Amino acid sequence: MSNLSFVWPLSGGLLIGLSAALYLLLNGRIAGISGLTASAFGWTGTGISPLGLGFLGGILAGAAVAFAWIRHADLSITSSPALLIIGGLLVGFGTRLGSGCTSGHGVCGLARLSPRSMVATVTFMIVAAVTIFIVRHLAGGLS
Repeated sequence: MSNLSFVWPLSGGLLIGLSAALYLLLNGRIAGISGLTASAFGWTGTGISPLGLGFLGGILAGAAVAFAWIRHADLSITSSPALLIIGGLLVGFGTRLGSGCTSGHGVCGLARLSPRSMVATVTFMIVAAVTIFIVRHLAGGLS
């Protein structure tokens, strides 16, 4: 761990906040990743969105640049693929049920002091904490 270990998280947070603010200013819409993903693939009923594709492309390109620049990133999957798939499907279902994802509610909604986003974000955090407790302490650390 170096003295500059805060640089990557700080840079990422600033870029997420800046992109969300610019998206709101330039388009008048909230930059939620789930909504942008749906629009990028044409799942919203309005056709494929070039803006959604660009936003997703930027996320993927940024991750690729960071991965190439850091070079010492060690990625390994330590959980079972079935558990990861089930978890991903549950997150997708929760995103639809909650009318948005953590980026839309947590980043943009909280910044706008949206009561609905405050409730959603608190709910996300409580469910995450309870899930981790159950998996690590009651279910014996499923993997």
